[in-house]
Amino acid sequence: MKNILLLLFLPLFMQAQIEKVIVETYYVSDINDATDTIGGILEIGSKTYRVYIDLVPGSKIKKLYGDANHALKFSSTANFFNNKADGQSFAKDFSKNRYKDNTVALDTWLTLGQVTKTGAKTYFGVLKVDDNDGSFVGGANNDGGSAAIATGLLTNTDVAAGIPLITNDGIDTMITLPTNWGTSGIIDAISGDDSTIFGSVVAGTEFISNNVSVQNSGVAGVVPENNQVLIAQLTTLGEISFELNIEVIDTNGNTKKYVANADTLLTNEFAFPNLKYPPACGCNDANYLEYSANYACGNTDSCHTLIVFGCTDPMACNYNPNANFPTPSLCCYPGACNDLDISLVCPHLSINELNTENLFLSYPNPAENTLSIEIFSGNPKTSLFVIYDYLGKIVFERRVNEISVPTKMDLNISDLNAGLYLLRLTTEKSTATKTFVKH
Repeated sequence: MKNILLLLFLPLFMQAQIEKVIVETYYVSDINDATDTIGGILEIGSKTYRVYIDLVPGSKIKKLYGDANHALKFSSTANFFNNKADGQSFAKDFSKNRYKDNTVALDTWLTLGQVTKTGAKTYFGVLKVDDNDGSFVGGANNDGGSAAIATGLLTNTDVAAGIPLITNDGIDTMITLPTNWGTSGIIDAISGDDSTIFGSVVAGTEFISNNVSVQNSGVAGVVPENNQVLIAQLTTLGEISFELNIEVIDTNGNTKKYVANADTLLTNEFAFPNLKYPPACGCNDANYLEYSANYACGNTDSCHTLIVFGCTDPMACNYNPNANFPTPSLCCYPGACNDLDISLVCPHLSINELNTENLFLSYPNPAENTLSIEIFSGNPKTSLFVIYDYLGKIVFERRVNEISVPTKMDLNISDLNAGLYLLRLTTEKSTATKTFVKH
């Protein structure tokens, strides 16, 4: 169906109670709807959207909220429509008989499932494609507004809105009803007015709050196997966006929080990036530096730099200049190798590079200003001593000709900085390497 946009679930965690978020195009207003002045001017082409949270069967939504770390956000590129005659901030407060009046059924509001009530029945939102009990909204059920349109308002059959409201109104009943309703952060406690986008006092394009909530005892969807719970209706001529945060009672009776933004996650909070609309797409492959848990959909062109884990400390014996993701636990130093086997991590510390001949001995280790060398193997005519730091830079070099073995000599290392070094002796026939620490 073109009138429903499904935001697919990104499996960031295996036990998520949310399967997806659904944005349904509920209605598109036409020229007849624009004639009404009782409810306020509804511009031709304005779209009414309904936002559903699709839960795992057996789960319930308990709260829609914004807090200090996770703002609740709704916005549009044009003003939201609010019916001036009988608009409500929360759908639970509508009386069913008001839905026949002018454009009341297109009001902008928040809810947790419930959309209206009578003395005997409570009604809940359901996708129009799942609504099997007809409609009491629009057409013959509408008073025609201020212009007394004979055929009633809300009769547009624009294919962009899918099933017409006069056929299916997306309103149905169910047996299990939520209790203990509570709201905060919308209605002014002193004036009793709602000056946000959900009220008709002030026209607006944006609602952002870190201190707001709509809650009840917990509500499931009208169709249990689908378990889709309506949380908002938004009417505007503009393009909408939102960021939602919800509390869910899972199938075991535990309460969990799901948030749109992963930047700050506290205990029992889980990121679900599809709670942000339109979905932010980018690199969602955790093998790349560009990865972010805030992306709801993947864009392979956004993944550029493969993560290379490694030790980025030049003083470690296994320093990796190609690493771009520092991993201190991998760094290995003589005497401090994080429970790793230094002979495997840094094999060059214990064996010669070209042979196993015991060519020379160096001491003390650690050394202060002088490093003593004893050469006691072979008959080297020319010997080259080179000291490298662990960036691979040569910091000392000395050539000695016509050495008779065994022999001893001292190297002045007083100019070297404290740290770990490699000493390499190269003769005509052999090469050997030793490691030492300069204090």
